[in-house]
Amino acid sequence: MQIQQNTPQNISTPLVSFIVTVYNLPIEFIKLCINSILALSLQAKDREIIIIDDGSRIPALEELAEIKDDIIYLRQRNQGPSMARNMGLKIATGKYIQFVDGDDYLIQAPYEHCLDIVRYHNPDIVLFNETKKKHADLPLSLSEPVTGASYMHNHNLHAAVWEYIFLKKILVNLQFTPGLLCEDEEFTPLLFLRADRVISTNAEAYYYRKRKHSIIQEKERDHVLHKLTDVKKIIFHLQDISAAVPEFDRVALQRRIAQLTMDYLYNIIKQTRSHKLFHDTIEILKARRLFPLPDKKYTRKYTLFRKVINTKIGQEILFIFISRL
Repeated sequence: MQIQQNTPQNISTPLVSFIVTVYNLPIEFIKLCINSILALSLQAKDREIIIIDDGSRIPALEELAEIKDDIIYLRQRNQGPSMARNMGLKIATGKYIQFVDGDDYLIQAPYEHCLDIVRYHNPDIVLFNETKKKHADLPLSLSEPVTGASYMHNHNLHAAVWEYIFLKKILVNLQFTPGLLCEDEEFTPLLFLRADRVISTNAEAYYYRKRKHSIIQEKERDHVLHKLTDVKKIIFHLQDISAAVPEFDRVALQRRIAQLTMDYLYNIIKQTRSHKLFHDTIEILKARRLFPLPDKKYTRKYTLFRKVINTKIGQEILFIFISRL
């Protein structure tokens, strides 16, 4: 493990720790990411930029000499995004946390809107949107604060951890599960249950770069099966947790579990086209009382999917239709 820390020692606590994870990324992407943070209206004492290099072949620090005084750089052996983020959380000293993937960046005007919400509204979480547009749309808005459980009762949760800034102290002992793919799907709903003040905004504040060779875009069969297995583990884990939390939180988690289960079944068809795996999975879900899907009108898409897949004929029609997409 290698740590390079050149930031001045400040007595005050930074407002935001930006945890930037990198792994074998083009240096121009990393520089663009860091510069998007440096461009924000945060004084040096109010920001902390933590670069977690997850075992890149060439250490990123060698190409960051001109901004090394503005960052904390840590290089570890390759352990995956979960462990990289956990390390960032371990060393972060900011009041709030913002995760950023090193090949993405923040869009200044809408992210400033989020920072203003942090400064003036005392939130636990501020939700915003990712975009593939390089410029902001205005005007910007914000919601009234609600609890995280209330938000989950009424919305489909976007689990990506870069789509919100959050108060570090609400973590308590929550971490990412090491080695888990789709780790956001487990982390985010559990974080929301800890939040008393969630504010959402229409700000498109995060530029998401879709790359062919990223972990998310990996298409090999072994990777697809690993990812699907991990999603199943997350669904079962959230179900186990839901049995031990207060009723209001349980209902919130049940919506999230149902949504994940729907997506899980869809992706088994879409990504494997295995008739046997599809039907075996339905039997496994039945044994866990996760199938048939709950008779809830969460969204129009969910309602339609539930009606079709909850019958034998519908399952066959759905399999044929999705397999051809």
